[in-house]
Amino acid sequence: MFLNIRPFFERLLAHTCLLCGAPSGNERVCGGCHQNMPFHTLRHCPQCAIPTPDGQRCGGCLKRPPQFDHSLAAFSYAFPINQSIQALKYNSRLAIAQMLGQYLAQAAKTCPPPDLLIAMPLHPARLRERGFNHASEIARAVAQSLSLKLDLNCCQRVRDTPPQVALTYEQRRRNVRGAFTCDSSVAQKRIALIDDVMTTGTSLDELAATLKRAGACEVSCWVAARTLHTR
Repeated sequence: MFLNIRPFFERLLAHTCLLCGAPSGNERVCGGCHQNMPFHTLRHCPQCAIPTPDGQRCGGCLKRPPQFDHSLAAFSYAFPINQSIQALKYNSRLAIAQMLGQYLAQAAKTCPPPDLLIAMPLHPARLRERGFNHASEIARAVAQSLSLKLDLNCCQRVRDTPPQVALTYEQRRRNVRGAFTCDSSVAQKRIALIDDVMTTGTSLDELAATLKRAGACEVSCWVAARTLHTR
């Protein structure tokens, strides 16, 4: 007589919710937290994903068109996603990157598949300090979920720019100018850039510009969360 031991192992391997700590079965997030997630479902600018009344291009993109062509966000940057991203970046809670990547992949299923995923690169000094690149960890989960190619080496951050949190939009633009290099392996490819948060989009814009100079034919931004203020 054989016993069915699968339920035992399922209980043994059951997760606790990354957001509230409650039992979540085989999922990373419990049902209650999933229902209260700040999904980015507002009508928004198709180019930078900032909310707009009728889903039209925003004034910022009309006035100063970014180099990226489209943007997609899984969440609005609000509780509890904002705190989760901070915990990932500064407390090394890498399981959160897997969760964010899975939600981002789900949101991206309606998009035409790109030829290549590229994570926002960290400068080597910042990478040594933190020990990992949070954008790369999110990108790995997206690539695995959607069976897409991920390249973590074709783009490099060559300037260790100061944090942008307290800077104005124009200061952010100057801060990241010339911060990236990309090799010619991106030529004629449709690229999706992966990052944790889009705020003003200046870093993503500079990286998109660098990719297009290297020959990329289209660049989209896929981010875990989008802030709701204009640039």
